[in-house]
Amino acid sequence: MKKNYRFYIDLFLPLILGTFIGIIINNNMDYNIIIKPPLSPSGIVFPIVWTILYLLIGLSYALFNEKDNDNTISLLYYLQLGFNLLWSIIFFSLKLRFIAIMWIIILDILVILLFIKYLRNNKISAYLIIPYILWILFATYLTIGVYILN
Repeated sequence: MKKNYRFYIDLFLPLILGTFIGIIINNNMDYNIIIKPPLSPSGIVFPIVWTILYLLIGLSYALFNEKDNDNTISLLYYLQLGFNLLWSIIFFSLKLRFIAIMWIIILDILVILLFIKYLRNNKISAYLIIPYILWILFATYLTIGVYILN
């Protein structure tokens, strides 16, 4: 039973924390008034995409953690999750756009490293974060574009 409990914590933690951050930054969002680069999605897309991504991120770690216990993967996982969550505060609440670029590049590297580690230990976990990698690379483009245009 304890293992099941841990699985659900791992599964839902990113979604719960992401929702909490969304509530914190909600009053500081300027997405609708900033100049955006080409291919920028409508603001309604973000909560939908992030809900799916946070569930995939959580599921990838829950599946990994169910079978393996690798401290390096756990460290990378929680580090990238922290960078992910703090990026929104840096970009939207603090409006430190240049720092947000540096921050998201570090996030890109952390998630790619996590993917590589997952690939060696649990291929399903690796495959589950591919949409996340693609999205944050796209978010990197958007972050750089917003910085340049504003």
